[in-house]
Amino acid sequence: MVVEISLRVNKTVHDVVVDNRRTLLDALREDTGHTGPKKGCDHGQCGACTVLLDGRRVLSCLTLAVAVSGAEITTVEGIAADGELAPIQRAFVELDGYQCGFCTPGQICSAVAVLAEHAAGWPSAVTEDVSPDRHSELTAAEVRERMSGNLCRCGAYPAIVRAVLAQ
Repeated sequence: MVVEISLRVNKTVHDVVVDNRRTLLDALREDTGHTGPKKGCDHGQCGACTVLLDGRRVLSCLTLAVAVSGAEITTVEGIAADGELAPIQRAFVELDGYQCGFCTPGQICSAVAVLAEHAAGWPSAVTEDVSPDRHSELTAAEVRERMSGNLCRCGAYPAIVRAVLAQ
């Protein structure tokens, strides 16, 4: 079955006709021309396809396009503003948080979400004090845990952690 949906990607609405089984990743890359999200494993295990959905990170290879019609989707292309790299993107460049660049779009989208989650006080599996009134400093251990769903085949993990911590 095919349906017409509206995908709001990086503040631009795209009306597309998709099969109900089409993933958000395929719709982004093939129907809207946003090639930042990468098709890595296509099983939700590598994070290369990570995008922000209403500000929260999702694996676009596991998300059906029809399920997110009308939601705000941000890809790595939408993180920069007015042709200027966002601070997290500059940090990835300046601190060598990428090598081949294949995983970088997903890493950057996850980093944006990690910073927002931490700022909102959301604990992770390594947060020592989970009391509601706590606000701890973001540590390397926190960044590693929170970014653990994004794999880097080149091994740029130490530089990725430094880039996130530089924010």
